[in-house]
Amino acid sequence: MANNPRGTEIRGKTIVSEEHGKKFGEVDDLSFVSDTGELMNILITDTTEHISEQSLQEDRKGRNLVPFSAVKSIGDFVIVSEEDMI
Repeated sequence: MANNPRGTEIRGKTIVSEEHGKKFGEVDDLSFVSDTGELMNILITDTTEHISEQSLQEDRKGRNLVPFSAVKSIGDFVIVSEEDMI
């Protein structure tokens, strides 16, 4: 992805897998490195049953973390690669 999106642009968007079109939930927030601004993870809310099929880490609040490196595109949806989520 050429441009890094602003957090406000992707919050609330639905997260969908590239491979099978599975809906995982919605973007709740982002985690980033404060020194550089590099995006690290997408924090998911309103998760679906498909998220349990993934072995994702959770934050202190129990939100699932999707590595930003798994994001393939951002438009009406946030498209992620299931293979890169692990």
